[in-house]
Amino acid sequence: MIKRDFSNLTADQIEQFEIYYKELVLWNKRINLTRITDYRDVQLKHFADSVTPLDVINLQTCGNLKCIDVGSGAGFPGLPLKILVPGINLCLVESVGKKVNFLEHIVKRLSLDGVTIYNNRAEVLGRDSMFRETFDLILARALGPMNVVAELTLPFSRIGGKVILFKKGEISREIEDSHGAIIKLGGRLAGSHPTQISGLEDNRTLVILDKVSHTPDIYPRKAGIPKKRPLT
Repeated sequence: MIKRDFSNLTADQIEQFEIYYKELVLWNKRINLTRITDYRDVQLKHFADSVTPLDVINLQTCGNLKCIDVGSGAGFPGLPLKILVPGINLCLVESVGKKVNFLEHIVKRLSLDGVTIYNNRAEVLGRDSMFRETFDLILARALGPMNVVAELTLPFSRIGGKVILFKKGEISREIEDSHGAIIKLGGRLAGSHPTQISGLEDNRTLVILDKVSHTPDIYPRKAGIPKKRPLT
């Protein structure tokens, strides 16, 4: 069981999270970024949840880790991780233009270096040689069923890289149903790690996939197809 302690944040990091919260709520009045806007809920359900991978992988010792957040939305989980580990090279992928505008604004507002943002679909970038099988760490949060998300994420991972999927609720059947898809895509289930954030009781889990072989050229399929016809 992962238990995260936030008592060691620096003053600069605390200020960055405060700015992030204020800008998130302000922009959310104009565009739909999140249903969660209460101060405490954002701290727990967005910020704290986003950085739980730090208890699975010691990113501070990984050097210039090349990381991609697929379906980043309002920047979760990528940007909170970047705040705590400034040394990672972070790529944010988001298909909705209005959300991309927010991401560009908040990255500048937080003075974050080493962050690139792409307004495109994962199915498109996953077939681009500039992105395909080049990342060390792939993140996906609230993106859909595991067999769908595996097709959207594993093509980005180099062999030896990892995919971290943020899941919530009972997922044993979902893991079982995605096993074949993960193998087809060159992955292997490395484990699942329940997370515990004080004040939350909604059974959150990090599912870790290892990239063990090349993803076949036919994946990912064209935009929308992974969701319409999930791999089995």
